[in-house]
Amino acid sequence: MGLPLGAALAACGGSGPTQTGAGGGPGTSTGSAAGKATYWYLSVEPNEGVRRRAVERFNKANPSSTIATTTMQNDAFKTKIKTAIGAGEAPTIIWGWGGGGLRSYVQAGQVDDLTSWFDQNAAYKDRLFPSSFGAATVDGKIYAVPVEAVTPIVFFYNKKLFDKVGAQPPQEWGDIMDLVKKFNAAGIAPLSLGGQSRWTNMMWLEFLFDRIGGPEVFQAIYDGEKDAWNNPAAIDALTKIQDLIKANGFVKGFSSITADSNADQALLYTGKAAMMLHGGWTYGSMNTDGGDFVSGGNLGYMNFPAVQGGKGDPGNTVGNPAQYMSISSKATPEAKDIAKKFFLEEMNSEPQSKDWVSITQVPIVKGIDAEFGSSEQGPWQKFVYDTASNAKSFQQSWDQALSPTAAEVLLDNIAKLFQMSVSPQQFATNLNEVIGK
Repeated sequence: MGLPLGAALAACGGSGPTQTGAGGGPGTSTGSAAGKATYWYLSVEPNEGVRRRAVERFNKANPSSTIATTTMQNDAFKTKIKTAIGAGEAPTIIWGWGGGGLRSYVQAGQVDDLTSWFDQNAAYKDRLFPSSFGAATVDGKIYAVPVEAVTPIVFFYNKKLFDKVGAQPPQEWGDIMDLVKKFNAAGIAPLSLGGQSRWTNMMWLEFLFDRIGGPEVFQAIYDGEKDAWNNPAAIDALTKIQDLIKANGFVKGFSSITADSNADQALLYTGKAAMMLHGGWTYGSMNTDGGDFVSGGNLGYMNFPAVQGGKGDPGNTVGNPAQYMSISSKATPEAKDIAKKFFLEEMNSEPQSKDWVSITQVPIVKGIDAEFGSSEQGPWQKFVYDTASNAKSFQQSWDQALSPTAAEVLLDNIAKLFQMSVSPQQFATNLNEVIGK
């Protein structure tokens, strides 16, 4: 996306690549060498620390089979990993977001098929949320290990503002439209939106497509079916979002507000907007930046409401089902073995899962909710856990699920749709032109 994917795990961090050798000291090797595997990841705390500690534990336990790491910022990582993979110089462990990017690696023969490895390690696979495997799977085969934490998109609301106008949280789409009238009449922006970022607008479409037509609607697009964007459910969803815009559902000037600045979150916690659809990662920043908004019990959250008459299960969700680790097909056999050992010993392990929980993340491990306890963040973590683990469908963010080419056309047309400069049918026609590309 720009995000959710980058945002969920951080869009900023260190100033550039930082390398560490097997023992944690300075290193210079970034390619796979005999007896050593390599791994690049994002340089943003607190997530960086969780990843670093996992490598440190592994290297301490396996001094003759170590992993050398390189950390870098989000945008630099995305650029460098693509270049390295294309040049056949990828790290042993390729960290990423699955979906369309992974599909492109598979089609180019750049990552190993891990299906049989999962068959041999069925107990390991069974510990993970089933919904995490969709973005790791290409043409029925698994090419990545789902890892780390889950981040669904969440419908947030300001309880204080709802009390002020005597309103209840929406149970279905019609309620949202009614709330728009109610909050506008009270001089309060109904919905906050950082529309300049484009991917924030996309979240609304992801949920509407699912609630109206079910996950099959986007699955047909992902599978490259001709004219899939013309599905009646898709046109209905595109029409509904423009109806919401015409009704002044979003804060005035939303198309000039950026999500990176967290200005959209500020509108919610300062009481200038009543509701916001956003990634679960915003809970932490609102807790940090919003004074007593979160700790004082004024933040409400829920899954996206149903659409009356829709086919989609209201328990479905969208966002980031996990992060993903693949193995470079160009790595040495020894390096590949080290990577697989690292997956089994550290990734999704009990120590690492507890580490994620300690920074209010929710690992993709069944039963981890027993670790949430009674902390202030416990109810939030339980909500995320229940949403992700119970979802019959957890749709990956569209701009990560699609190819980079199709994703850019998607984001461009989403901006135009929200600016009312293309109709639903024009939007569908434009996107149909890049299906399968």
